[in-house]
Amino acid sequence: MTDGPLRIASLILSLLGIGVAGYLTYVHYADISPICAGGSHGCEKVQASDQSKLVGIPVALLGLLSYITLLFANWLRGELARTAAALVAVIGFGFSVYLTIESVTVINATCQWCLSSLAIMTLMAIVTVTRLVRGEDLDH
Repeated sequence: MTDGPLRIASLILSLLGIGVAGYLTYVHYADISPICAGGSHGCEKVQASDQSKLVGIPVALLGLLSYITLLFANWLRGELARTAAALVAVIGFGFSVYLTIESVTVINATCQWCLSSLAIMTLMAIVTVTRLVRGEDLDH
């Protein structure tokens, strides 16, 4: 099997992540409430929480920057690019898990957008680590 399908999957996941994190970043800076499924206010509660920022930087913006970095790292070829993508994805996955735990245990609310990002980053970590372990770009 060539690297092509995994590379395409990683690029699609990057674009999906940019969409989700971009929306949450927009919501933050526009100072509007995010759209929540079923009229839930969980997204608002999570977005307004202390956990929505890390040293004053919105975590949505950090997510957006991570997904943009992943898009470029997955677009490039070579071991360094695959290593960078896997590293960013694994760190992003760990941070997403941490934020989800904070959401459930401290904020007592969940946000569908945040859970979507967790799912995307989980898949991204799986795909990028698989690409890294498999090695060479076989689809030149």
